[in-house]
Amino acid sequence: MSLKISVIGTGYLGATHAAAMAELGFEVLGLDVVAEKIDKLRRGEVPMYEPGLEELLRKHVAGIPGSTGRLRFTMDFAEAADFGDVHFVCVNTPQRHGEYAADMSYVDSAIASLAPHLTRPTLVVGKSTVPVGSADRLAAYLAAHAPAGADVELAWNPEFLREGFAVDDTLHPDRIVTGVRSERAERLLREVYAAPIADGTPFVVTDFPTAELVKTAANSFLATKISFINAMAEVCEAAGGDVAKLAEAIGYDDRIGRKFLRAGIGFGGGCLPKDIRAFMARAGELGADQALTFLREIDSINMRQRGQMVELARQAVGGGSFLGRRVAVLGAAFKPDSDDVRDSPALNVAGQIHLQGGQVTVYDPKGMDNARRIFPTLGYADSALEAVRGADVVLHLTEWREFRELDPQELGSVAAARVILDGRNALDPQLWRKAGWTYRAMGRPTA
Repeated sequence: MSLKISVIGTGYLGATHAAAMAELGFEVLGLDVVAEKIDKLRRGEVPMYEPGLEELLRKHVAGIPGSTGRLRFTMDFAEAADFGDVHFVCVNTPQRHGEYAADMSYVDSAIASLAPHLTRPTLVVGKSTVPVGSADRLAAYLAAHAPAGADVELAWNPEFLREGFAVDDTLHPDRIVTGVRSERAERLLREVYAAPIADGTPFVVTDFPTAELVKTAANSFLATKISFINAMAEVCEAAGGDVAKLAEAIGYDDRIGRKFLRAGIGFGGGCLPKDIRAFMARAGELGADQALTFLREIDSINMRQRGQMVELARQAVGGGSFLGRRVAVLGAAFKPDSDDVRDSPALNVAGQIHLQGGQVTVYDPKGMDNARRIFPTLGYADSALEAVRGADVVLHLTEWREFRELDPQELGSVAAARVILDGRNALDPQLWRKAGWTYRAMGRPTA
């Protein structure tokens, strides 16, 4: 008998995982407590922008003409418990209000709501990013509160999705990590992931704490690499160097590699910032806080980049006040191919300049609606050309392909001044200068 899968939580992670499991051939039931979200998913509409996800949903959601019908949605925990042989918990773990620690209330609530309905042997699989030690606690809770008792097992299977590549990362992951306590749990997860394993994806079997630590360790390493090159950008600014050439040179060393070595205004989004802070908080609780004190500096370097871009913009408009100055901001999402504006460096910079009196107009290919909800007082344009119209300075802050393909000559014809600040070191300086623009990038005072 083929396994049936339930997915608890249908946000960014859960919706992607549910659609991918249907694509792999499983019958899938997605659950959420937000009626509006469930209604959209039942229509084959995604609650966020993610390339390829809506097409995948529509291919499998029951009731859509031509679909496989393998994917359905519900708000009923009893239905999900009765349906699934394997239950994936994919709810959010945001930063706790006023603290560095992770807010586990959504995970705890999902487990508490599911447990009373688990009347037969089943496997609950956590995918959320949680503080190390959570799996032990949740496994004990399930054994104590599920009618099936010890026959309800827990496994931890962290997600490694990149926004903009989530569908491919789920169907063709670069590794699958499983924290398990029994051969049965391992066997079930090998069955779930049989297709990617057959394609050569490494399947790493470990204990609960290691599985929980893998995700936070990976994100901490990526954050460290990004902040390292941004620290080098600060030194290049002071010394008159070129951080792009520096990154190219050290990137040829295969011990270092070239990825994540593009200096700019830093990382944001719903994962890296809150994950490294939660990691620090949990290390402190475990008495290992000194091991992660370096992450505090990583966080500090990252946040400092935003202020430095504001100062570059101030210099570009004469070095004084932003009052009466028109500033065009290209980018609102924290990264390209996403509409996610959570902790977006681009919006943070735009907001700082606006608060200091600048007339800021923002354009982003996908993030406009979300940006308006968070920063309703900023100006918004329907195109890059309209954002730049009348601008005294243009800030490139999210590295969308659309922005790399802009015509500098066309933009120059509507700008008040041809000055562009490349906050992502992603544009071609020669192309812009040839069109009469003053080009300036972070960490490249002489480029």
